[in-house]
Amino acid sequence: MRTLGILAGAALLASTGLASAQEVRGLRAGDLMVGFGAVGVLPTNGGRVGVIGGTPEASNSASPLLDFTYFFTPNFSANLIAATTHHNVRVRNSALGNVSLGHVWALPPTLTLQYHPMPTARFSPYVGLGLNVTWFYGNGGGAPGVVNRVRLDPTVGVAPSVGFNYEIAPNWVANLDLKWILMQPDVSVNSGAIRARADINPFVLGATLRYRF
Repeated sequence: MRTLGILAGAALLASTGLASAQEVRGLRAGDLMVGFGAVGVLPTNGGRVGVIGGTPEASNSASPLLDFTYFFTPNFSANLIAATTHHNVRVRNSALGNVSLGHVWALPPTLTLQYHPMPTARFSPYVGLGLNVTWFYGNGGGAPGVVNRVRLDPTVGVAPSVGFNYEIAPNWVANLDLKWILMQPDVSVNSGAIRARADINPFVLGATLRYRF
């Protein structure tokens, strides 16, 4: 999360010197923005576990982020984010205590339709609603003698979002975005001996510096 703060702070600090001397170009139909930055994934955690009881949990994580935004009109755009994050997974307060399920990688591409009510402003907020599909891979680790295999099924869910673009220069834009991804994968432990539903439902905070073509 520290990386997100540094990136957002540096972009906004740079903008105070560059943007003040330039006329605002604004958002236009046909704009294509490519952004690079960082994303933090903060699971809210919840759900239920069969047989041993307890609550499934996934740890917070951060990673590099690549995103693409295309404007159909000055007010409407589509955004796609690409990132993958690493999480430690466990069951808390089960009949066996706190049980480590090892780690897992999540690949959660999200396509969002965004509405920009102030397309001609330098500071341009937006709201959005997206569709998320998450695949889990690279399961590993766990409690020796207790957990020998963990599988999380792919999920599909909606992802409401809010954020803003800040025009630094005609071709450079700083972005801060917050999504809430509704994600509740089914979990299988030890080839189905224990089953669970993990209500991960993470907040996803992204900060990017975008180049506009």
